[in-house]
Amino acid sequence: MNLTIENILLVGSLLLFISIIAGKTSYKFGVPTLLLFLAIGMLAGSDGILGIRFDDPKMAQFIGIVSLNFILFSGGLDTNFGEIKPILREGVVLSTVGVLLTACCIGGFVYYITDFTIYESMLLGSIVSSTDAAAVFSILRSKNLALKKNLRPTLELESGSNDPMAYVLTIAFLTLVVHQDQNIWSVIPKFLQQMTVGAIAGFAFGRISKYVINKIKLSFEGLYPVLVIALMFITFSATDFLGGNGFLSIYICAVYLGNQDLIHKRSILKMFDGLAWLMQIVLFLTLGLLVFPSEIVPVMGIGLLISLFLIIVARPVSVLLSLMFFKMKFRRRVYISWVGLRGAVPIVFATYPLLAGIDKADMIFNIVFFISVTSVLIQGTTLSIVAKWLNVALPAQEKRMTATDLLLMENPKTLLKEIPVGADCYAVNKQIVELGFPKHAIIAMIKRDGEFITPNGSTRIEDKDTLFVLADKDEIIDEVNKVLRRPIKKPA
Repeated sequence: MNLTIENILLVGSLLLFISIIAGKTSYKFGVPTLLLFLAIGMLAGSDGILGIRFDDPKMAQFIGIVSLNFILFSGGLDTNFGEIKPILREGVVLSTVGVLLTACCIGGFVYYITDFTIYESMLLGSIVSSTDAAAVFSILRSKNLALKKNLRPTLELESGSNDPMAYVLTIAFLTLVVHQDQNIWSVIPKFLQQMTVGAIAGFAFGRISKYVINKIKLSFEGLYPVLVIALMFITFSATDFLGGNGFLSIYICAVYLGNQDLIHKRSILKMFDGLAWLMQIVLFLTLGLLVFPSEIVPVMGIGLLISLFLIIVARPVSVLLSLMFFKMKFRRRVYISWVGLRGAVPIVFATYPLLAGIDKADMIFNIVFFISVTSVLIQGTTLSIVAKWLNVALPAQEKRMTATDLLLMENPKTLLKEIPVGADCYAVNKQIVELGFPKHAIIAMIKRDGEFITPNGSTRIEDKDTLFVLADKDEIIDEVNKVLRRPIKKPA
């Protein structure tokens, strides 16, 4: 079947519907949803039941980049900086040194067992060197897996921030494969530029985005998530234009925004949570359509060897060496090694050699696809089992919710307190977003002139209001009172 304007919406919506239904039931059988999305795409493809012929790496790459923007941004918004601060150094080392070591290990192994050149081997190693954010975020959340001692923040920080390193390495070694007159030292300045500009731009655009979101006055609440989408793409494309890494910048921008007080933050989080799932489905369906299963069979042997080497040797070695100077129990290092999931990102990166037209591009793509599938199948299905075996999982009653989980619930707090507002209160005539409200408290309702209103970040507190505040514990209520009644600065 060839895709036309007449049938693309019908086929696309049916595939999306089937993916959602399949994903709902998949975990009864222990199969990660992402693997099912890939399988559905493959079944619909040219070698499958529907026979849809999709052989456009450029379009797949475009869809992949757009999808990764949403997935990384959503993951960044859900990252609590207070949780990642204690493990920030470990996460940064894993997402840089760890990725480089993984790429070198895989590159060396591929060079030893195949007829690839050293640069082609390192290109393949670079493509599969990063832990996939879509796979990690999706599987950890779907399994509702609670882990001890900052393990989950470490894993999410690494997976969300290591794609830029893998991307830069992929482009660097692809350049060396295409332009064989260059050497490895010629790409180092480009690497430093990408990472430095990307980090600075991400923080700068985060601050600019916060100012724009809180200061702009839009008529409808539903426009604020749309505004954030625009700011997200501006951050990515402007950073790329400046010579930085766009993936790194949008993740840093999102982490910054997720830890700030924003107008209509709940609506923004809700929309991005849904969009991230949509983009994961679309991305895996597209990559499933792009692959030809008949072309994977000849590379299954070499693909399985590389995949097992990656899981059993390359990933553990890179993690243990990266974390050797940090205090961490051995079993936690082992678990971090096991959660080295490869998913959609390596497959997207594998489209770059296809578009560059290098000799072994098709073989590299098919090997990468096989590695990603086996990684999700082997590691993704055993995360809970390995966590219990290594004793790094929390008991069910001790599971903690993420910031997004709390905000998306109707009543996440346990204490309700009525707080009257007087004319001498600091909060009078100020927007809620300007107050610096405690993170673990929300103003659920305001009683004003005998009527009840549901507030948002742009709502102004008025004299004689009564605030209905929900909080976790009494100490948080005390903090709320201090914020509302701090001394008003009088003009000198």
